[in-house]
Amino acid sequence: MSSITFGTLGVPAGLCALLEGRGITEPTPIQAATLPDSFAGRDVLGRGRTGSGKTYAFLLPLVARLTASASKRTPGRPRALILAPTRELAIQIDEALAPLADSAGLTSRTIFGGVNQGPQVSALRRGVDVLVACPGRLEDLINQGHADLGAIEITVLDEADHMADLGFLPVVRRLLDKTPANGQRLLFSATLDSAVHGLVTRYLHKPVTHEADSLESPVGTMHHHVLHVDAVSRMDVLVDLTAAPGRTMVFTRTKHGAKKLAKQLNAAGVPAVELHGNLSQNARTRTMDAFHPGAAKTLVATDIAARGIHVDDVNLVIHADPPMEHKAYLHRSGRTARAGNEGTVVTLMLDGQRADVRDLARKAGIHPTTTRVAKGHALLSEIAPGERRFPGGFIHVDADGQLLSGEPERPRRSSGGQSSGGRGSGQRSDKGGQSGHRKAAPAASGTRTRSQAAPAASGSGRRPAQVGRSGSGSGGAAAFSRMGTRRGSR
Repeated sequence: MSSITFGTLGVPAGLCALLEGRGITEPTPIQAATLPDSFAGRDVLGRGRTGSGKTYAFLLPLVARLTASASKRTPGRPRALILAPTRELAIQIDEALAPLADSAGLTSRTIFGGVNQGPQVSALRRGVDVLVACPGRLEDLINQGHADLGAIEITVLDEADHMADLGFLPVVRRLLDKTPANGQRLLFSATLDSAVHGLVTRYLHKPVTHEADSLESPVGTMHHHVLHVDAVSRMDVLVDLTAAPGRTMVFTRTKHGAKKLAKQLNAAGVPAVELHGNLSQNARTRTMDAFHPGAAKTLVATDIAARGIHVDDVNLVIHADPPMEHKAYLHRSGRTARAGNEGTVVTLMLDGQRADVRDLARKAGIHPTTTRVAKGHALLSEIAPGERRFPGGFIHVDADGQLLSGEPERPRRSSGGQSSGGRGSGQRSDKGGQSGHRKAAPAASGTRTRSQAAPAASGSGRRPAQVGRSGSGSGGAAAFSRMGTRRGSR
């Protein structure tokens, strides 16, 4: 048992109690390394792989600093800023922040594009303590006069290397130029290339650098396999692996490939959902609302999900298409073997990909077991043990039992901008809706969620039985199997 606790690292007693209540009692290496300096008010550069615990490493000092500060929230002038490269990561950071902020009486707001800006503007007008933002939409709102960063006390850049990969650094620099030079700045990154180093040199004042679980050091609990397949058996192998018990993430190179593969898995009776850049925020939210609780246990995604998608207990990561470079391989693979758990990573390799996969493994610093396999090979059951199940393809239904297409869609507008889960402000009460706030809690009896799902009979094309409102007065949310039995939507 480690003698290092959150309390010995400087975390206030109230936050320690909150963490303990959520089963978080032992700091991860990156948290143990950075928290003392962050709580001391120093600028910090933290280098750690995805899944190393970076989120709490910056959320805890951020909440503690704002709680101790004499400043108050004012309209249009947030007190803290967290910049994230993707909307999925912004949502998940805000979800982790929510209980900490609530306990301290702080408010937060996610800011990203692809949705109506109305609720975001309304929240800014009322005053927000913490902004969790993607750079592009935040700059738009600043240019429109809805936000001012002059009162920012602490700024966090999460996954700075990914922001560089996506071309966001010019916007990030313009945003940082608008924050006070004497504010505290925390930068977290899996790698420190020249682009990220430029940010550190320009914006961090005498930063303290800490490194733990770096990208170049894959965790020992991750087991790597390369399965050499031919074009005919590739799909059979994918169906076999994804039909095994547990949660699986499958990565493809292209949006079209993700959509096609999800459709093929569903046709084979494996409930699967897709995540890629062609989906609107509504569709992305429905996808994650299905995958998080396990209604659909397979997520087929492009590299958009290699960063920022934090889902517990992903047993298996499959590279259906080997990625182009080793950083993408490691980021994709980092969806499993998180928080000390074991996980398995499988790369499917066709004949013409052998040289590329060998080079990929060398650069990633891994030594996978390579095996030629086809349908029925014994190794498939060793990699993904358990009985194969084919409950039927996954479909989305809304609260009234209407089918929702998986096709890309445009954000829907209502008279209020978006549907709200309570206060109408979109601040804290409508996560998981179009505005990108905290997702609704698992639906209790008689409570309706925005997104439900039902496995359909494989290949039947029929709507699931009993899809619709429950017998309770408020129209309870539920997902229904093709046998007509009700399952909780979460």
